[in-house]
Amino acid sequence: MIVLTGGAGFIGSAMLWELNCHGIEDVIVVDDLGQASTGKWLNLRGLRFRDFIHKNDLPPILKENRLQGVRAVIHMGAISSTTEPDAALLMKNNFDYSKLLASWCMEHGIRFIYASSAATYGDGAGGYADDDGSINRLRPLNMYGYSKQLFDRWAMQNGVLGRAVGLKYFNVYGPNEYHKGEMKSVVCKAFSQIREGGSVSLFRSHIGGWRDGEQMRDFIYVKDCTKIMKWLLDHPEVAGIFNVGTGRSRSFNDLVRATFLAMGVEPSISYIPMPEILRKNYQYYTCADCGKLRTAGYLAPLTSLEDGIRDYVLNYLQTVSPYLDAEQPDRQTLTGTSAVD
Repeated sequence: MIVLTGGAGFIGSAMLWELNCHGIEDVIVVDDLGQASTGKWLNLRGLRFRDFIHKNDLPPILKENRLQGVRAVIHMGAISSTTEPDAALLMKNNFDYSKLLASWCMEHGIRFIYASSAATYGDGAGGYADDDGSINRLRPLNMYGYSKQLFDRWAMQNGVLGRAVGLKYFNVYGPNEYHKGEMKSVVCKAFSQIREGGSVSLFRSHIGGWRDGEQMRDFIYVKDCTKIMKWLLDHPEVAGIFNVGTGRSRSFNDLVRATFLAMGVEPSISYIPMPEILRKNYQYYTCADCGKLRTAGYLAPLTSLEDGIRDYVLNYLQTVSPYLDAEQPDRQTLTGTSAVD
C-alpha cells in the first residue's frame, strides 16, 4: 500500500494517474478538498484508489499505528503558493507535517519520497546544484522556499536523506493544475488568454540586461515528474535530494509562442508591469543541474517544451474533459519527446 499526501493536488493526482497506469490502485489519498467550487475534487474523478483520508486525520492514525502494510509514503501535500503571507501556516503545513511523516517512515523502515522546491535556490547566485553540501548556503527569496529549505536541512541533519528522497521541482506544468488559481502555470494561463482574447500578456523586465518576456525558467512537464517518482519508487536504494527539471532554461516568450503554435493561432504578445510585491523576490533565471539524477541511474528522455505544451493543449486543455483519466491511458500518450541532458 502507498500513502499519497496531496493526492488530489496537481502533482499528487498526476502521480496517482501514473500509479494507476502501472496497475497500482492500493493507494491511500490524503488531502483537503476544500470547497467543491474550487474543482480540486475533479482531479480524482477518473482515478482509482483504496481510500481517502483528510490531512488532519492522518497524524493520529499514524501515532496509533492504525495503518498497516504501507510500503511507501509519497508526500506531495503542502502549501505551494510562493506568495503565501502566513509564515506560521507555512511552518505548520510544510515543515512540521513533513517532519512527522518522515519520522514515522524512518521508524518503520518505509520508503519516503517528498516534494522540495527549486524555490530553495533563491536568486540562483549560488547555482542550482542539488548536492547536500549546498543546502545550508542557500538563501530562498520567499517564506514558501524557506519552509522547504528548513525541511531539507532537518532531513539532512537527522539522517533522513540517507534513506529518503527529496525532489526539488522546477517549473512544473500540465493537466490537473486547474484548481490552483493564480498559481497555475503560465501555459494554462496563456491558453485561457488566447482563447478569450487572442493575445497574451507577460511581465516586463525590471532589471537591466533582460528584455521583456525573456526571463527564463526550467519548465518541466508533469508527466516527466511522475515518471521520475515512479522510478524512485522502484529503486529504493537511491536516496538524497534531486533536482527535477529538464536541465534546459527557456524564456516565457518561448513558452507562449509554443502555446500559440499548439493552438494554431498567430502569436500576439504584450508586456505589462510586474506587480511591486513580486519585483524584489522575482527569479529571472532558473535551470536545474540534472547530473545527480542521471548519475543515480534515471536515463529516460525528458519532454521538450514544445512537445509537452502540444500534448497539454491538444489532449487536455482543448478537450471536454481536461483531467488525467486512468480509463483513457491512450489519450495521454505524448506526441513526441526529445532527450535533454
